[in-house]
Amino acid sequence: MSTWKQIVAANPDHSENYARRWKNFAAEGRDINGEARFIDALAPRNARILDAGCGTGRVGGELARRGHDVVGVDIDETLIGYARADFPDCQWHVGDLAQGDVPEGPFDVIVSAGNVMTFLAVSERQAALAALGKQLSAEGCLVIGFGTNRGYHYRQFLTDCAAVGLKENLLLGTWDIQPFTPQSDFIVAILNR
Repeated sequence: MSTWKQIVAANPDHSENYARRWKNFAAEGRDINGEARFIDALAPRNARILDAGCGTGRVGGELARRGHDVVGVDIDETLIGYARADFPDCQWHVGDLAQGDVPEGPFDVIVSAGNVMTFLAVSERQAALAALGKQLSAEGCLVIGFGTNRGYHYRQFLTDCAAVGLKENLLLGTWDIQPFTPQSDFIVAILNR
């Protein structure tokens, strides 16, 4: 699987196309807020939430609309530009999770939706997980979702989480709370320190 950096280097229009895709989905009336609804139900009211790998701010922006204090970080300056334009009441930062460029916590919830972990190089994954875990509040949780067919086997993911001190709380197979099984094509992991 290619990293986000490799994809953008190979196709300089990728970020614009990605942003346009989500805008088109919204214009078509598609439900693009499932992850935000899930996190909103999980989080305490008025939580401080980090959207890690926030892209255009789709998830974090919706969480802010629901009353949460949202900070987002993404490696892609183009996508951060969309987030800042569309959701100016949030804080959006350009940063590389694998390099520890994570806004300072503590956060009640950190969400990483949209296959973010699968866009990191294998050698960068544990560093990113560790950097995110360090910014959790004592009672906070880290919620990560990605397709299990995208080059990051769920067993390796859970091993990487344990290696950096993250504990498995709950595994689901979708953002709409279907159970996770070894045959699931998606994983939503709720983790704690």
